[in-house]
Amino acid sequence: MIPILAEIGRIVGPGQVLTGDAVSSRTRHAWSAEPLEALALVRPASSGEVSHVLRLCHQHRQPVVTHGGRTGLSGGERATAADLVLSLERMNRIEEIDPAGRTVTVQAGCTLQALHEAVDAEGLYFPLDLGARGSCTVGGNIATNAGGVTVIRYGMMRAQVLGLEAVLADGTVVSSMNRMLKNNSGYDLKQLFIGTEGTLGVVTRAVLALRERPSSVCTVLLAVDDASKLAPLLRHFDQRLGGQLSSFEAMWGDYYRAVTVPGGHAAPLERDHAFYVLVEAQGADPDADAARFEATVAAAWEAGLVTDAVLPKSRAERDHLWAIREDFGPIRHDRPMFTYDVSLPIGLMPDYVEEVEARVRARWPGGRFYAFGHLGDGNLHFVICPRVEAADLHEQVDAAVYEPLARFGGAVSAEHGIGTEKRAWLHASRSPEEIEVMRLLKRSLDPHGILNPGKVIPG
Repeated sequence: MIPILAEIGRIVGPGQVLTGDAVSSRTRHAWSAEPLEALALVRPASSGEVSHVLRLCHQHRQPVVTHGGRTGLSGGERATAADLVLSLERMNRIEEIDPAGRTVTVQAGCTLQALHEAVDAEGLYFPLDLGARGSCTVGGNIATNAGGVTVIRYGMMRAQVLGLEAVLADGTVVSSMNRMLKNNSGYDLKQLFIGTEGTLGVVTRAVLALRERPSSVCTVLLAVDDASKLAPLLRHFDQRLGGQLSSFEAMWGDYYRAVTVPGGHAAPLERDHAFYVLVEAQGADPDADAARFEATVAAAWEAGLVTDAVLPKSRAERDHLWAIREDFGPIRHDRPMFTYDVSLPIGLMPDYVEEVEARVRARWPGGRFYAFGHLGDGNLHFVICPRVEAADLHEQVDAAVYEPLARFGGAVSAEHGIGTEKRAWLHASRSPEEIEVMRLLKRSLDPHGILNPGKVIPG
């Protein structure tokens, strides 16, 4: 065994350093059959073990890629045969739920779904939610500053983090496990590790803010016939629901039709509309909230903002509506496929989508273009399938999406991070001065460049 791996084995214990077939039998990504490639995969059980492992790697200049649920869509989890993969899968405990303080202390390897279920049992609610909830982890959510379907009301993952513990490249443990909502005592060091994709340190534990569990949830799927009505419809719901609006998800017609083909999801509304919007609100008075919500839907109809609507009558029907938005399984097997995550001002979204779609269809007439996303917080997703093969195809599709974005004042990543996929386009959203400050932080905290090398910051 390579000497450093033998030393690491003594730190993490027998059977916790995987090599050879034990590594390649795993997949690189949760949704890919591609085998994992790495020098070794190490499974520490505590922040102390992570500290000792990173100290050794720092001394030996050994590159490290941290793995959580491997559900990211920007290549942040990619490793090479020279990298040591640090998997936090054993660090999955929920250490404490504090109902009075409405906080939860959790290890980074805990899945989002396990966290949801644990706090729900206490009558509490953790608002971050996304389609990968069963696999993604708290540490990964922090590292990418995950968004999801309730950002319009509760904010990104950054807004949920009160404190955290992280291990620097040299093994230093920075423990800032703050449990207070307000704490302006000096620099807020946790921000160094939120959204930086494991390039400045490895998040190992966190204190997260909880809310009281909503006692009412109201949902509707709406059909809209014109892009100019989307922004007024958002204002309509936000104004009338008194702060209860939690989700405002838009699907362009081609996406809705693609996921409701025979063998896909059953279509609750006719499939010939231009847009579909999934709206949800959370409250504390089921009867009053339902009446207010239904009146808001009716008023939208009377104002000509919507052309059709379906209100679910059960949890199963609500889950079905959400599956249409979150599960694009019917188009997942169309290859080659490229996915995108951008943000821009809501009022500019229709024109931007129209321009990107025109570029895609002009370049690849037989291709497929699907648009959907969290319209309420300015976040769009594209799935683009050119249906051709070319050596530089990925770069061509990237250009179709990102080249117009700067003109619209948008960002190349809304919630998925930069990773390797968007590193070459970071300049489209960040100034040279901003990127140089990023490099300065990287050099200061990781002088040998061992943490998630090649990610986020352009070379």
